[in-house]
Amino acid sequence: MRPEKQYLVEEVNQHLDKSEYVYLANYERITVEEIAELRASLAEHNAEFHVVKNSIFGVAAAAKALPDLSEHLTGQTAIIVGGENPSGVAKVIGAFFKKKEKIDVKAGILNEKALTKEEIAVLAKLPGLESLRAQLLGLLTQPATGFVRVLNAVPQSLLFTLQAKANKDGE
Repeated sequence: MRPEKQYLVEEVNQHLDKSEYVYLANYERITVEEIAELRASLAEHNAEFHVVKNSIFGVAAAAKALPDLSEHLTGQTAIIVGGENPSGVAKVIGAFFKKKEKIDVKAGILNEKALTKEEIAVLAKLPGLESLRAQLLGLLTQPATGFVRVLNAVPQSLLFTLQAKANKDGE
């Protein structure tokens, strides 16, 4: 492989090392200003948008033993990588596509599993990472709260019984 191509493959490998996911997008009809807008939105999630050559991405993905996405490596291709919130990034891409009707997600990889366009759309509908953490915390504290209520109920019922007896005797 020529040194220039090897350099490009290494650059794509560096991008792929930034996260556990990669989304492939078709950016054919998007303007430079719109790319800048998308990059700014993705930066909020520590994600990045990079234009790549299909053949270079194919070589880099094969070197990392990622699932084969060669059927999606046609036309203009960009990769979206980075950050720790694949769902949040999928939301940004989905919202941008809906608003601009220009960029389209082709496919993706999450934790070394190939994702279809439809699976990425489902991923985008999941609650955000912070929301999921809050829900998990609520589930973890719920049994403890119920246990405390049960423990509290025994002395309370005894107290109510004694109070009722005292009221009856006082009459």
